[in-house]
Amino acid sequence: MRAVVQRVSRASVNVDGEIVGAIERGLLVLLGVGQDDSERDAEYLAEKIAGLRIFEDENEKMNLSVQDVGGAVLAVSQFTLYGDLRKGKRPSFDAAARPERAKELYEYFVAQVRGRGIRCETGIFQAMMQVELVNEGPVTILADSGKAF
Repeated sequence: MRAVVQRVSRASVNVDGEIVGAIERGLLVLLGVGQDDSERDAEYLAEKIAGLRIFEDENEKMNLSVQDVGGAVLAVSQFTLYGDLRKGKRPSFDAAARPERAKELYEYFVAQVRGRGIRCETGIFQAMMQVELVNEGPVTILADSGKAF
């Protein structure tokens, strides 16, 4: 499972002209699910992201988590994180999980984040979404559960 985590002052997801998920201070998480991913991967990333210390403390040092600052998470499914560019110019998405399994694990990830007491907004799985954000810093972190165990 792969995630692009961005520290934001605000972020939202728009589908067909309607905002379906929005947060103020917190983390925008673009989440990709791979073929070999399991609940263990979702639990690992939820734990890492919930505790990720990328918000500044009183000394302007990145030392606080989204939980510490009372922030929220906006989780957006992003199968294109599994795009493989090694051959040709058109990405292959063969390593991405099938939609049914990807949705299941995406929803499990969201439940894991919420289970840690963090408000978690979402996009709409498989919808054409417009994501707007103000990246604070900018701070962007890549996380990959495949490198964890």
